[in-house]
Amino acid sequence: MEEMPDPLLDVLAALNVRVTHLSGVEATGHWGLRFDAHEHIKIGAVLTGSCVLGADGEPALRLSAGDCFLMSGYRWFQAADEHATPLDDGQQIFQAAGTRIVRLGAPGADADPTLLLGASVHFLDPTVAALLAGLPLLTAIRAGTGPARAIQPLLRLILEEADRVRIGAPVMIERLAEMLFLQAVRALVEEPAGAMPYGWLGALGDARIGGSLVLMHRQPARRWTVAELGHAVGMSRAAFAARFKQLVGMPPLEYLLRWRMHTAGRELLTGDRTVASVAAEWGYASEAGFSAAFKRIVGVPPGRYRADPMAAAPALKSLNGSAEHLVSLADA
Repeated sequence: MEEMPDPLLDVLAALNVRVTHLSGVEATGHWGLRFDAHEHIKIGAVLTGSCVLGADGEPALRLSAGDCFLMSGYRWFQAADEHATPLDDGQQIFQAAGTRIVRLGAPGADADPTLLLGASVHFLDPTVAALLAGLPLLTAIRAGTGPARAIQPLLRLILEEADRVRIGAPVMIERLAEMLFLQAVRALVEEPAGAMPYGWLGALGDARIGGSLVLMHRQPARRWTVAELGHAVGMSRAAFAARFKQLVGMPPLEYLLRWRMHTAGRELLTGDRTVASVAAEWGYASEAGFSAAFKRIVGVPPGRYRADPMAAAPALKSLNGSAEHLVSLADA
């Protein structure tokens, strides 16, 4: 298999994720749960049995033991044993249970239970999060594939860490959550040609636009023009600008500025470099000009970001929409 493009490697290496909830359902018989909204990304797996998973009125997916899933940016979603099963309020059920694993159905039922686990992940860096806005709303990662085989034991490890009081458990959970997401992205990247998602990830599969992304990541401090980028990949300025915005979701130089500020932010958090020195490295004649650009992209001035990176964390909202009150599979 070909190596992953440089921009994807850059972004995966820069991911800063946090798992907010790990929860699950163990159910027999007829059961169905609906949740009003969910936080950024949910990654999960069906460990035993089967279920139907759907969201926002799109066609639901049948998932069987060993299948994994990735959901992005839903206003609501539901899980049930069958399409026609009536749905209960999932948030109320989890609140009443007060446990990470909710058990539904009659104990001792003849059928083997369905065990569905899920972890909610959101990103602490708003720049990286914006690049992932093109993730598919619902993706099945089928059993037997390499990513699915990797995701299942990771979920079990997260559940074990969450259920036991152990030294370093929060750190372990966050590291495992990051690995979960990396495996899910790997599954998307390894899809056959034409099956990649829209947005930035899909743009990497386009020979010309993907090529321009590689150029920008390899030389982010260069004062690129749209015409130069288009010429480098064999396109006119107008055609390149239109194609880039169509696939990536923003103009080429806006993307370049976002990536510069993200990289500059990482530099501010390492060592004892001054804001002025970082500004000069990125070609800004004044610290004030750099600070204004940084605040526009990251949300806070560079000095505040250095003191408290969490101040720049994006609000808990979906990547494809927003909601005032957001829940995960077990959010209460």
